[in-house]
Amino acid sequence: MDLTVYPVPAAGAEDVVVAGPGPDEGAVFTGTEDGSIFRVSHDGQRIDRVAHTGGRPLGIELDRDGRLLVCDARRGVLRVDPRTGGVETVTDRLGGTPMMFCNNAAVAADGTVWFSDSSRHYGIDRWKDDFVQNTRTGRLARLGTDGTVEVVIDGLAFANGVALAADESYVAVAETGARTVVRWWLTGERAGTRDHLAHDLPGYPDNIARGSDGLIWVSIASPTDPVVERLQHAPMPLRKAVTRVPERLQPKPKRTVRAIAFDDTGRRVHDVDLPATGYHMVTGVREHDGRLWLGSLHEPAVAVVDL
Repeated sequence: MDLTVYPVPAAGAEDVVVAGPGPDEGAVFTGTEDGSIFRVSHDGQRIDRVAHTGGRPLGIELDRDGRLLVCDARRGVLRVDPRTGGVETVTDRLGGTPMMFCNNAAVAADGTVWFSDSSRHYGIDRWKDDFVQNTRTGRLARLGTDGTVEVVIDGLAFANGVALAADESYVAVAETGARTVVRWWLTGERAGTRDHLAHDLPGYPDNIARGSDGLIWVSIASPTDPVVERLQHAPMPLRKAVTRVPERLQPKPKRTVRAIAFDDTGRRVHDVDLPATGYHMVTGVREHDGRLWLGSLHEPAVAVVDL
């Protein structure tokens, strides 16, 4: 497999989504650390800035009306119109208080939005603090079509990517700190209970997404780090002390380009593991018609590989 990289004008193209039927069909949308939302043509030859959130866009989805649903780490859940550049705040609060770290979402057929808030204590600028300290204050929430917001799962180890099953029988959320994908059942006799779609992953999952193939694709931002694993179970004073040392001495994500796909039974169907030479730290993943689009928290580019 050969990875093709398409540069964008700003760093940190963290997540990706592919537009369906309509004027932007096949185009890829991504958000960068300067607050921009970019549209990249399917061949990477045209790149347009279509909006600016005024924050830090992370997870990006398509809404039912053709707008983008954006999880902005600083501003909450937003709706962005790529045609006009308009930005509308859907919600910036959860459990009665402002969100610290809105991260990723999935949109159901009826318009219900499932989204994650990674931490009650730390925002995106201090994501490593939450990760190493293992605060387990991440949450999965539901935004109903009537505007009501409720926490469905609390106590997650850095709640991250969110995806719905093809038949919407469950919603899944990645626990980056625990290297798992938690599943919350929505229908059937298991409705209202949780289990794991995947556990003991070979690295730290970030955004997840259901592909056009019906599989749940999981981005692996970094391989498992033995030092981080030990720190997460160390006494809290030591964990806090580590996050106060200079950045250059802190544990760093290992370079990798990897994404794994699971079916609804939790069976691993694909494991795309590529050399991390000209691209690394994959945090966004989207399969569309046999092509796998990738985003990165750090790279000023999106990437694509044919499966």
